[in-house]
Amino acid sequence: MSSYTDQQLAEMVRDECVHRSLYTDPEIFELEMERIWGRAWIYVGHESQIPEPGDYFTTEVARQPVILIRHRDGSFKVLFNRCAHKGSKVLENPSGNARFIRCGYHGWIYHTDGTCRTVTGGKAAYGNSDSGCPQPDLDLKPLPRAASYRGFVFASLAGDGPELEPWLGATAASFDNMADRSPEGELEVTGGVLRYRHDSNWKFFVENLNDMMHAMIAHQSSAQTAQRMGQQLFGDGQAPAAIQILSPFASDANFFEKMGIHAFDHGHSYSGGKISIHSAYSEIPEYTEAMEAAYGPERTREIFSLNRHNTVVYPSFTLKGAIQTIRVVKPVAVDETIIESWTFRLKGAPDELLRRSILYCNLINSSANLVGPDDHENYHRIQHGLKTQGDDWISMHRYLDADEPNDEGGRSATGSSDMVFRNQFKAWKAYMTGANGAGTGR
Repeated sequence: MSSYTDQQLAEMVRDECVHRSLYTDPEIFELEMERIWGRAWIYVGHESQIPEPGDYFTTEVARQPVILIRHRDGSFKVLFNRCAHKGSKVLENPSGNARFIRCGYHGWIYHTDGTCRTVTGGKAAYGNSDSGCPQPDLDLKPLPRAASYRGFVFASLAGDGPELEPWLGATAASFDNMADRSPEGELEVTGGVLRYRHDSNWKFFVENLNDMMHAMIAHQSSAQTAQRMGQQLFGDGQAPAAIQILSPFASDANFFEKMGIHAFDHGHSYSGGKISIHSAYSEIPEYTEAMEAAYGPERTREIFSLNRHNTVVYPSFTLKGAIQTIRVVKPVAVDETIIESWTFRLKGAPDELLRRSILYCNLINSSANLVGPDDHENYHRIQHGLKTQGDDWISMHRYLDADEPNDEGGRSATGSSDMVFRNQFKAWKAYMTGANGAGTGR
């Protein structure tokens, strides 16, 4: 039973500021796991990770162990990773292939859709008793809802709510563009995962993704150094890929303002559109030729013209279509968060494009990269700074009431506006207080 009323939670989010307890109070964190992560669509994995019957991938949804598995009829299932008998996890490896799922404790065996195949000693031994306990359901339990969009699998612990595609709204175009950048229209996860742990609240990372104010300041030590070196060594010539990747983070304020930010229902957002930090990468002629052969020159130009920076699918997921990477948010505690970074290969595209994507992740998203430590240090400082009693409120005032409706059903603002944060916390309030919907707000 929470000590917070819905009214108290609502009062912690104002139009222009939020209470610091939202980042520091363990009780509020536990409520978030129940009311946000327990109701929203949460990213599980990609269908390319389970191409064949019996292929599985284990992960978590709102800290609960789950299995994404390919059934023999070609469908995928998202199951709780919990034996119906004593509750043991039935699959422990991160991935693999299983003709059947067998619990290592008492040997119960399940089909790949979760239905029970074999109970050690026979199912008849588990009939009804006079104790009042019902006969156990012998199957592995599926999550209440699971759906895929362009191969990206999401699931929800809630049995009701909007379907996945309407819930994604305008952010669905980011998934479309990422897949359409493949000459075959398909993606596949490649390599392993870059996983790192932050000693900070999950919301700091999600907010920072479309915080255009911080890049030119927080990343001076890395991006500006790369920019200067590129100018000194290569002048107006073509710099190597590493310089092209790092330098845009040191762009001036005018560049980030022009990128713009765009916010939508349910806390979703994206930055950029026509321009982003990815839009000036050098062309790979072989890739352009493959795209034009598949789509024609006009459609290829249209696909390449969409350059969104970060697309945030609140609360658990962000993608970069132009560089074919995603990051997955996994809250652990009020001051602990795991971030996973995955790289995709565009089917039919030359290997040079994949090498650039891997280089990007190593430079930006890995545990020992050149840009991420700047952000990690800031999250650490904020988490510890908010323990002080200097002020209970955190500002979201920048460009208040200066955003405008856009033609995608959301609102748009200049790049350094705090609109995205205000939008996320409007969704936060709606989830946390049981309000209808989680709409776009200023």
